Amino acid sequence: MTAQAPATRPANPRFSSGPCAKIPAFDLNMLSDAPLGRSHRSAVGKAKLAEAIDLTRDILGVPADYRIGIVPASDTGAVEMALWSLLGARPVEMLAWESFGEGWVTDVVKQLKLDAVVRKAPYGEIVDFAQVDFARDVVFTWNGTTSGVRVPNGDVIPADRQGLTICDATSAAFAMDLPFDKLDVVTFSWQKVLGGEGAHGVLILSPRAVERLETYTPAWPLPKIFRMTKGGKLIEGIFKGETINTPSMLCVEDYLVALKWAQALGGKEALFARSNANAAAVRDFIADRDWIADLAVDPATASNTSVCVRFTDARIKDGAAFAKTVAKRLEKEGVALDAGAYRDAPAGLRIWCGATVETSDVVALMPWIEWAFNAEIAAQA
Repeated sequence: MTAQAPATRPANPRFSSGPCAKIPAFDLNMLSDAPLGRSHRSAVGKAKLAEAIDLTRDILGVPADYRIGIVPASDTGAVEMALWSLLGARPVEMLAWESFGEGWVTDVVKQLKLDAVVRKAPYGEIVDFAQVDFARDVVFTWNGTTSGVRVPNGDVIPADRQGLTICDATSAAFAMDLPFDKLDVVTFSWQKVLGGEGAHGVLILSPRAVERLETYTPAWPLPKIFRMTKGGKLIEGIFKGETINTPSMLCVEDYLVALKWAQALGGKEALFARSNANAAAVRDFIADRDWIADLAVDPATASNTSVCVRFTDARIKDGAAFAKTVAKRLEKEGVALDAGAYRDAPAGLRIWCGATVETSDVVALMPWIEWAFNAEIAAQA
């Protein structure tokens, strides 16, 4: 006999890790100021793009001498631009502890064919940064979207590094404190913590990264979409809103709405607090239960956005099938959409806890996970 379903449901069941939940009380009418049907190179188009860059700088606390550009193809496009344009000038070290980091390893080793040092950690852990040689260019994700672990802070990166640090921060930006003085390239997509629409990336470059671009020419050809210099000089327009290709002004407006919402909340510290409270709601729940556990091994490296959990009950016969069925039950009940673990990750659930999610919805979801777990245990008995 299946246990009675909980009485309270999340008001918003969207717990996808990307695209993520829209800002609270989002309405399409909020986008009415989008300059639709206008060129992105018109005065109004360039003004909107420049405003998005300026607000990004202000909220994230990006140093004044760092460049910020809006680029194509989401965070993936931003990372690829950095890898293809910057690497090859000195030895490279690749750090991976989840599927997206593994993807960057593949690109660098198999596509660019660089003889990189590769350091890997299993899901739920990160590599030992004490072993990393920062005389090399180092590529890593700040937060493992598919593994639920993150770099704890910038102390693991030396200030006197010789190489560049290239950081995929797509599920970290706006939820975790990024030490820009330790990072030469930072990339993200606004579809994550701010719940923006997909297809656009943000690329942030330090003065050291700009110097590399202006003094180094890669051995391989660069397609137009990756080119950031002309005649040995940075194309400054890219970092003032003159995008490489045509952006969606509707998506830009959506990003602006989210940025202004974040600003009104109190900026990045308020966003951090919301994500922390959401993640704490999950971990407070699993702390008292022996059938579910955090995928993150060390609490110091546990993510506050992509919280990954695994089922540990000895009665489970097929972990992958069990987790998928639990996720399907939650979706069928309309209490958690897209909450299954990433396809390459260990079986379990992945609950997005970024700043656009309300803590009350996370709290309301937890009893439903227990209900779905018990229902599936009963079904397989």
